[in-house]
Amino acid sequence: MTIRVLIADDQAMVRAGFAALLSAQSDIDVVGDAADGRQALEVSGRTHPDVVLMDVRMPEMDGLEAARRLLDPPPGVVHRPRVLMLTTFDVDDYVYEALRAGASGFLLKDAPPADLISAVRVVAAGDALLAPSVTRRLIADFARNRPAPRRDPRLRLNGLTPRETEVLELIARGLSNQEIAARLVLAEQTVKTHIGRILAKLDLRDRAQAVVLAYESGLVQPGAQ
Repeated sequence: MTIRVLIADDQAMVRAGFAALLSAQSDIDVVGDAADGRQALEVSGRTHPDVVLMDVRMPEMDGLEAARRLLDPPPGVVHRPRVLMLTTFDVDDYVYEALRAGASGFLLKDAPPADLISAVRVVAAGDALLAPSVTRRLIADFARNRPAPRRDPRLRLNGLTPRETEVLELIARGLSNQEIAARLVLAEQTVKTHIGRILAKLDLRDRAQAVVLAYESGLVQPGAQ
């Protein structure tokens, strides 16, 4: 199946470069581009992409607000793409909120081309891009420094079994399904089943939101290994 991609970035050269790279892949079709958040919403509504590459800083409407609106559409809007945030180290303060808003992960703008292609495929497949250690470190930093949520997120974990809680903790520490299976001496398919149940019980969209909740609840302490 072809992955439909929308590229939202205020730099024309970045959009053109990403489009050329992705369009060269047989399984990826760049269906549109946008120079700011408002354009991203408008073009997404017309083209129905599977994945939106969303720059964080853009004029008119930034990528974070555009991501929020795409991922929490008004009643009657059925289409909801997956969002992969594009960022640089100097705007990391947006990353945590982007994940909380429902983005499936983020990618550094200077990542190698192969990483960008892989990221689009990973996100389109319904997974979250949370493997790189930098992602885990950033989430931990902002979980440590942000104000406590008004509702105690620990209450949401009460419905999990001890094994599911253990799996959630390892997800938040950045382990892959294969690594979790090895750590807990389980079949990888069993780990996938546990993760599916965790997401369903906690009403979470994907691993990205699971990681955020794990930090907010205190299940995983920032900086812990």
